[in-house]
Parts: sequence; structure tokens; C-alpha cells
Amino acid sequence: MKFPDEPDSLCTLSIIEPIVQEVFELDCQNKLEEDFLENLEIEDKETKVFHVARISKKNFTVGQKVLLQHSKLKFFPGKLRSRWLGPHVITKFFANGAVEIQSLKTNNTFKVNDHLLKEYHKGFQTEHVEIMDLDNPIL
Repeated sequence: MKFPDEPDSLCTLSIIEPIVQEVFELDCQNKLEEDFLENLEIEDKETKVFHVARISKKNFTVGQKVLLQHSKLKFFPGKLRSRWLGPHVITKFFANGAVEIQSLKTNNTFKVNDHLLKEYHKGFQTEHVEIMDLDNPIL
């Protein structure tokens, strides 16, 4: 096949140059997309490692007093309502992470997930409290 000598033909540089430029731009765009996806995967892995490291490990023992999270509490519960129920006593552990607890008030036992529990700390003891009268201070 002979190429025509006319300047308006399909084989001139003015027609081929934009096509080559467009192919080059598409190739660059594909490389940028690949780099972006690779960086996104790396960031996801680092974020997951960061969050897993922040999870606190809870070590409970049988007979320990714990509080149970009130999972049916609404987002806006009203006036200063506690989201923890208890205290309860741990009676048994299961292999899947479930814990059997017993209520100290009603003696009912039931299974819950160990993520819904937190350690129970007894309140401050108020046996040795001094009362000071502010009207007649002792000097």
C-alpha cells in the first residue's frame, strides 16, 4: 500500500501525535491509579495494626466481680443513667469467649460476651471521715 503525499491524510504527524499523547497520558494515569491503590492498601494495613495494638486485653477469673454493659440503652438515655449493670460474679468461661455470670441481686445466671464486661471496683470507704463545722472553725 502506498502512502498518499497529501498533508490531510491519516498518516501525517498532526494526526498521530495527539493519539500518541493520549496513549501516554492514559498510561501515566494507570500508573498513578496503581500507586494510589498500593498506598491505600499499605495505609489500611498500618491502621489495622494500630487499632489492634490499642485493644486492651481483659483477664477475668472465676469468682471475680464484674459490671455488665447495658446494651439496650438508647443513645440518649435521659438524666445520668448508668450504662453498667451489676455487680455480677463470673461463674464459668466458654471456649468461644462467652462468660457465664451470676447476678448478686437476683442470683440469675446467663451467658454474655466478654467484651460487654468490665472489672468492678468497690467504692471509697467512708469510715474515717472527719466532719468540720464551717460556722465555728477550730483554730
